[in-house]
Amino acid sequence: MANLRMCPHCRAFVDSSERICTECHEPLGRTYAQRVTAGAALAGLVPPTHFTTIIILLINGALFTATVLLSMQRSGGGVWAVNSEVLYYFGAKESLSILTQGQWWRLVTAGFLHGGLLHILMNSWALYDLGAQTEEAYGTARFLVFYLASSVAGFAASTFWSRALSIGASAALFGLIGAMIAFAQRHRGSLLGMAMRSVYTRWAVYGLLFSLIPGIDIAAHVGGLVSGFVLGYLAGPPGPNRAIEWFWKAAAVIAVLIVAVSFLLAWASFQPLT
Repeated sequence: MANLRMCPHCRAFVDSSERICTECHEPLGRTYAQRVTAGAALAGLVPPTHFTTIIILLINGALFTATVLLSMQRSGGGVWAVNSEVLYYFGAKESLSILTQGQWWRLVTAGFLHGGLLHILMNSWALYDLGAQTEEAYGTARFLVFYLASSVAGFAASTFWSRALSIGASAALFGLIGAMIAFAQRHRGSLLGMAMRSVYTRWAVYGLLFSLIPGIDIAAHVGGLVSGFVLGYLAGPPGPNRAIEWFWKAAAVIAVLIVAVSFLLAWASFQPLT
């Protein structure tokens, strides 16, 4: 997809090289990446538009490393396939534990775990681009809320669909795809909006077709996609209303706290594996 930016006047996406919005013909200021001074994001090593996404990727990577190391210690898994007992210990989605033992936090923690190197690499590749695009469209606060809410909704759907262990960032990824389809739908009258809807709809269709492969949690993907679309359409992009923007900032802080509390509960609920 082309490198796009959002017009602050009409909220349409235009090519980042444009200096005049092709939709409303208002002059465009500098992009977010251009406004950030050199070295502002990890000494300049991380593109500013990817900063929030990189933080999520680092969390996923750290948890993946921890699960792989513990799997190797137990001689029941490794980098290509993490031990299922280890994943359960770290907070994988498991229906009976959620429904009968009240371990709701698994709906949160499952979205940050991965079952093998190929699994995390595929999700990380998709998140690196999709996360930056969604944050550019909706802002950091909405992006964080969409990411967590879509992941939770996806694993909630999976809880009632299958008793199998389920993990991965793909529920959240489908939520971001849904949010971008919703954004395009809001701009359906423009050529760029139609183009965006075509791009992200193809992402959704290809992803859902891939989800038909046995062993892939299609319920989590569908739940994430639907919730992301609904949230994106209802929320809309950032606007001039300060009260609404403060609401989303507060919601983002709450989302981060929920993630932290969920992993604390996961840690507190089990003794270390022997």
